[in-house]
Amino acid sequence: MNISKADVEHIFERLRNGMVPERGLSAFAVGVDEPIKEINRLLDLVKSGEGLSKFLRGGYGCGKTFVSQYAILEALEKNYAVSFVVVSPNDTQFHKFDDVYEKIVTNLRTRTARSGALSDCIDRWIGSIEQSLIDEGEDEDDLSFDEKVKHRFKLELESLKADSAANDFITVIRAYFDCKQEGDVVLATSLVAWLSGSKNIATSAKKKAAIKGEISSSMAMTFLKGILSIIKKAGHPGLLIVIDEAETILRMRSDVRGKSLNGIRQILDASKDFKGLLWLFTGTPEFYDSRKGVAGLEPLHDRIKFIKQGEIVNIRQPQLELKPFNQARLREVALKLREIYITDARSTFINEVSDEFIDLLIKQVTQGFAGDVGVIPRQFLREYVNVLDLVEQHMNADNKYHPMKEYKFELKDLTPAEESTLHPTKTEDQDGESSGYAVEDLKW
Repeated sequence: MNISKADVEHIFERLRNGMVPERGLSAFAVGVDEPIKEINRLLDLVKSGEGLSKFLRGGYGCGKTFVSQYAILEALEKNYAVSFVVVSPNDTQFHKFDDVYEKIVTNLRTRTARSGALSDCIDRWIGSIEQSLIDEGEDEDDLSFDEKVKHRFKLELESLKADSAANDFITVIRAYFDCKQEGDVVLATSLVAWLSGSKNIATSAKKKAAIKGEISSSMAMTFLKGILSIIKKAGHPGLLIVIDEAETILRMRSDVRGKSLNGIRQILDASKDFKGLLWLFTGTPEFYDSRKGVAGLEPLHDRIKFIKQGEIVNIRQPQLELKPFNQARLREVALKLREIYITDARSTFINEVSDEFIDLLIKQVTQGFAGDVGVIPRQFLREYVNVLDLVEQHMNADNKYHPMKEYKFELKDLTPAEESTLHPTKTEDQDGESSGYAVEDLKW
C-alpha cells in the first residue's frame, strides 16, 4: 500500500478519538466499492453539466460519514471544489438558507486550498483572465495591461448575470477585483467574508463596496449559484456539497422540522438548475421512513423514496443504501490497519496482534453490544488502535504487553446511539404529530 507516513499518522490519530479520518481512507476501506463507484458516476455526470442530488441511507455505524469523506477525497482528486457540512439543530435549519449557505461557503475547499477556497477561486479566475490575454499576445509589462484585464473582467461579469447571479453578488465581486488591483487587502478580505455569509462585516467596508445589510435567506441560493459559477471559472469541473447527519432534523421542534424538510425539498427540486453541483445528504432509515422525517412530507418522500425488492437494490435510485458492518468486514479492516501501522519490529508486532487476537477482539466487542455488530465499528476501532499502540510502545520493555492474555473489553464512553442499542426504549414524539407536514415554498 503506497501511503505516506503523515497520512498513516493522521489515520490513527483520528481513530484514537473515534473520528473518521479526512485522508488515506483507501488504505483501510472495506465494502464501499459500490457506493463510491456510484458517487463517481454522479460526479462524471455533474462534470458534463448536470445538477444532481443523492441521499445516503444507513443505520448508526454503517459508515455514512466514512463514505461521505471518501466521496470528498474522490471529488478533490478530480479537481472538484467540495464542502462538508454537519447538520446542527441550532445553525443548520434548512428553511434558513442563509445559515446553510454560510456553512457551505465557509467550509469550501479545493485540492490547492484547504481553507480560504473562495478567495483562491476568485484569484485563480482573475489569473486565468490575465493568462488568456498573455496567450493572445498582450504584454503583461505594458502600462495598459491592467486596464485590458479590467475590461475583460467586466465582460466575464456579464456571464455571471447570464447565470442568474444576484446584482449584489456581482457588485461585490467587482469591488473585490478593484481592491486586488489597488492592493487593498483588508477590504478584499472583508468582501470575501461578506460573500461567505458573515454577518460581522464593518459598515465602512460595506459602504465602500456599495452594499447594505447581509445575505438574506431569500438571496442565499442565488448567491450559491454565483459561487458555483466562480468555482467553474477558476477551472474546477464543479462542486460537491455533503450534508452529513441529516437525521439531526428529527431532534428539532415540529414546526422547524417541517420547514427544514420543505427546504430540502426545494433544494432537491432546484438542483437541476445548479449545473455542476452534486448534493450528497446522509441520514438514517428513521429519517427517511418515519412520519417524523421525510415520510411526513409527501412530496419529498415521493421524490426520494427507497425501493427494495428482497435483497436486490438499485444503487442508482435517489437513496443509496449502505450495508451495516459484519464480523468479516471488521476483520478485514483490522488486518488492513495492522498492515499500515508504523513499527520498527513488524514480525514481532504481528505476532502479538495476531489474527487470533483480532478474532477475539471482534468477539468480545460484539458480545458487549449484545451481538449487534453493525453498531460497534467506532468502539471496535478505538479499542483496536489502543491495543496496537500498547503493543508497539512496550515492544522492548521488560513488561511487554501481550493482548491475547491481557486484553479485556469494557463498555465505556458510549454515544447515545450505542447506549440505545444496549438499552432500547420506546421514544414518543413529544410534539404528538402523526399526520405529516404541510407543503410550503420558502422564499429564495
